[in-house]
Amino acid sequence: MITIIDYGVGNLFSLQSSVSAVGEKAEVVSDPASLSAAEKLILPGVGAFGDAMEKLSSSGMAEALLEEAKKGKPVLGICLGMQLLFEKSLEFGEHPGLGLLKGEVRPIREVIDPALKIPHIGWNGLHFVRRDPLFRDVREGDAVYFVHSFHAVGCEDSLLATTEYSAPLTAAASKDNIYGCQFHPEKSGRIGLSILKRFCESGVGR
Repeated sequence: MITIIDYGVGNLFSLQSSVSAVGEKAEVVSDPASLSAAEKLILPGVGAFGDAMEKLSSSGMAEALLEEAKKGKPVLGICLGMQLLFEKSLEFGEHPGLGLLKGEVRPIREVIDPALKIPHIGWNGLHFVRRDPLFRDVREGDAVYFVHSFHAVGCEDSLLATTEYSAPLTAAASKDNIYGCQFHPEKSGRIGLSILKRFCESGVGR
């Protein structure tokens, strides 16, 4: 069973539907105690980092998630959920993250062409720094759907893939049992579904 963490931030229905579309069962839980029974965990998220982290902590989910991650349980963070996996964010001040991955989250405005729009919205290709079973069915340059104004930096030890928006931006990361996708696999058609399917497989994240 794939468990989707509900802490009041995230597009839960489309994500649950996408997991079901690849033939897997997914449940949405808001009780931290439920995480101990999960096989794998998905941490979604949209909105501001500080607000999301406060909700994750006050709900008890942050502590429960960290405990399960330390046991080696596979975790996939999506969009803001991926950003929460890092050590801190500089979005509207400085906010601590979960610290499951090294690095910090900073505005993409610092590195992209000033003429480009923010947020970065739309389909962009993936460029792989290294290969991982999570992306076994994804080819170099395959496009996925992004919506973000911030990106992870200083994450060289976990960097999987980048995308180009006048500058390379972190698109995916992994370290041991922890995975993150800055893009939305649940909104990325066939390519996104293939990524979700691989995450659900028993060999990924172990």
